[in-house]
Amino acid sequence: MQKLGYLLVLVAVIAAALLAVRWLNGKRDRRRLLLRKQRFDAETRAQIAEDFVLYGRLPVATRDELDGLMHVFISEKGFEACGGLESVTPHMQRVIAAQACLLLLGINHNYYEKLRTILLYPGAYKAEGMHGAEDVRLGESWGTGSVVLSWNSVVAGGRNPEDGHDVAIHEFAHQLDQRDGAGDGVPVLSSTGLYREWAAVFRPAFEQLQARVEKGKRGVMDDYGAENPAEFFAVATETFYEKPEQLAKAYPDLFEQLRKYYGVDPREWLD
Repeated sequence: MQKLGYLLVLVAVIAAALLAVRWLNGKRDRRRLLLRKQRFDAETRAQIAEDFVLYGRLPVATRDELDGLMHVFISEKGFEACGGLESVTPHMQRVIAAQACLLLLGINHNYYEKLRTILLYPGAYKAEGMHGAEDVRLGESWGTGSVVLSWNSVVAGGRNPEDGHDVAIHEFAHQLDQRDGAGDGVPVLSSTGLYREWAAVFRPAFEQLQARVEKGKRGVMDDYGAENPAEFFAVATETFYEKPEQLAKAYPDLFEQLRKYYGVDPREWLD
């Protein structure tokens, strides 16, 4: 009887915990729904578009949706000034959130649920590499809950939407890739069949880029994408949003796979 009593208490505790989690999740979802309805005023939108040009090119309905995602993102993520940066201003937060949330517009997501903090440096910063030596970096993504960015690089990428380089988009693509803990160039997909389709497209495209880089030839994607599958996915994502027409011409199957994954077609946003 005593064991039965312990078991009943344990069941009651577990049930209470589950109810508490359900209540908290419901409260979170209601708060998110209210935040998703918020929009930035015209002046704020103009300020965001100055440092992230692509934001200003979006159709009105798409930009409205992005504004809502940004409000949730800013409310749930921490921003920390590093390397002598005095503070992370609301404008900085919005520009970073716009680039991060652009990737969420058409996918099944939970607002980068593993991400807790964005560490922002004023410019390029030094970090210790794998073998102990310091190197200069513009950004990085940690699977442990942080993204590190250089504000100068964020602005440089955001103000030039045709060069194929955007450090924020690159690092947040890594966050999507790291969502399952692997960081292997394959984000979370909804079925086994989609994983097979992804591999059938991405593997030959990656090998094509590697072969081009080995020959010293230039192409639509940055050479850094040939480093490994994770960097290939991040570079391909940058190129998808910034050079969609060129990517579709050079890598039609890859472009179509990214269009299906992200649920948007950036060619529709071109001036």
